[in-house]
Amino acid sequence: MALIGSRRSGMTLFSDPSCPQSHRTRIVLAEKDITVEVINIDPNNKPEDLADLNPYNSAPTLVDRDLVLYDARVIMEYLDERFPHPPLMAVDPVSRARLRLALYHIERDWYNLLPDLAATGDKKSMAAQQVLRESLISTVELFKAKPFFLSDEFSLVDCTIAPILWRLSSFGIELSPDARSILRYADRLFARPSFRESLSEQELEIQP
Repeated sequence: MALIGSRRSGMTLFSDPSCPQSHRTRIVLAEKDITVEVINIDPNNKPEDLADLNPYNSAPTLVDRDLVLYDARVIMEYLDERFPHPPLMAVDPVSRARLRLALYHIERDWYNLLPDLAATGDKKSMAAQQVLRESLISTVELFKAKPFFLSDEFSLVDCTIAPILWRLSSFGIELSPDARSILRYADRLFARPSFRESLSEQELEIQP
């Protein structure tokens, strides 16, 4: 077990210490300095009480008193609304909609590749590597436009992109020099104290 943040909440997070879905929820918790008890689970030997709380027996699962949430984006948006400072979504509805659409694309186009990326060495993994590499390169101009993704301020979208970029080397993906703007963006995210605080021991081993 571990703790994140110093702002008391009485929350518990069941977290897979190597999973990007869990990682992005931990980034939000650290960014908002929310104290949460993090229970690191073994995905191959999950605790019995997780299945009692979550019918999908999956991580991340957040327990906040009588409330149980078990989808990463639902958890992230709940945290952003329950702890509004600092805000991690735009205030105006048009900008919020754009960020939500970006989240949809990232989850659909990048996060859906994670099962195949994890199976390193086979044809599915190599195909997924190619798809992710090409998809990232196709978004270079978006990374150039603003300090953060589609925004001047750090947002839930950045919380979602950061775990993917942190794992690129472990996925066997190296970006070309044409992607310098993505690498500079990644450096800005990785330098945030909240990002460093969010890392599990397993994630720390990905990059020294």
